[in-house]
Amino acid sequence: MSVSANESVRTVLEAVVDPNAKESIVRLGMVRDIQVRGGKARIDLVLPSHRYVDKANIVESVERAAAGVEGIEGVTIDERVEVAGRDAGETIADVKNVVAVASGKGGVGKSTLAANIAMVLARDGARVGLLDCDVYGPSVPTIMGRDGAPTYDDERRIRPGRVQGVSVLSMGYMVEEDTPMVWRGPMLHGALTQFLDDVSWGSLDYLVLDLPPGTGDIQLTLSQKVTVSGALIVTTPQGVALEDVERGKTMFDDVQIETLGVVENMSYFICPACDKRHYLFGHGGAKSATDRLGLPLLGEIPVDLAMRIGADEADPIVLRDPDGSAATAIRDLAAKVTTRIAVKNLLRSLV
Repeated sequence: MSVSANESVRTVLEAVVDPNAKESIVRLGMVRDIQVRGGKARIDLVLPSHRYVDKANIVESVERAAAGVEGIEGVTIDERVEVAGRDAGETIADVKNVVAVASGKGGVGKSTLAANIAMVLARDGARVGLLDCDVYGPSVPTIMGRDGAPTYDDERRIRPGRVQGVSVLSMGYMVEEDTPMVWRGPMLHGALTQFLDDVSWGSLDYLVLDLPPGTGDIQLTLSQKVTVSGALIVTTPQGVALEDVERGKTMFDDVQIETLGVVENMSYFICPACDKRHYLFGHGGAKSATDRLGLPLLGEIPVDLAMRIGADEADPIVLRDPDGSAATAIRDLAAKVTTRIAVKNLLRSLV
């Protein structure tokens, strides 16, 4: 009875399609085990990311399909997460996914979003690192707090500091505050190489890279040193920022890094008096740009005074005001980014 019942349940689950990957959840390896005893089915369902989009629908479809099998009187789903990924390269072999957060120009809130995304993932239970790649203008110590100074292990490798459950590393922790970094290109290359080669990140599900604005040496070095899962481009509604989205995508295409999508920061302001959206810097530009480039618009983050204050006071908005509109939008953005990465990894496993 048990063997044939197990097979019957597996057969119906093969028809359940993951709406993200457009493939059977059985073929994708999301169903790890099925046990049927006394008419009760227990299914081990493994999701590839903590905020997997349409997770509730997948779980519901699995339960409904299994319950429809003759002889099944009850269904229990043991749901768990195993972040899908692959080694990002010899230098950071224990890192499953490297996520680059980029912008074509400065001042669009890229570092703030990178830090908040890292915080969301860590709060979900993922093992997360945040690397500030902007040697000239490091922002991570300000946004995350200056308690993240690195140490050294027994092999004299750099051990990143820990802030709010996130492993963090930034040149800003290694120099005195307000000290300018007057370096030429080769020194810049050397610093990033050391951050990748000589750092003991440990086992990570995600390493979020806060890239410097624009296109240049850092991005090229990065593409040569590690396998990047994908890049998120941050922009604002102004035309001058949107023009740089295309340059950013072209750069990532040139170094063979996939652009996951675009997020529009400072997209709108919600008036506390009338609760209406006001588009202070224009509206629709990011959507038209992403449509033209064939990229998804993954999020629109509102203007929020609390986010600016939180960035200045080392209190990221997802912690400072977790139920606010900005934090909600950032959590949704994190879900879309990690789902797109998870789908890539799942489909790669089928090849």
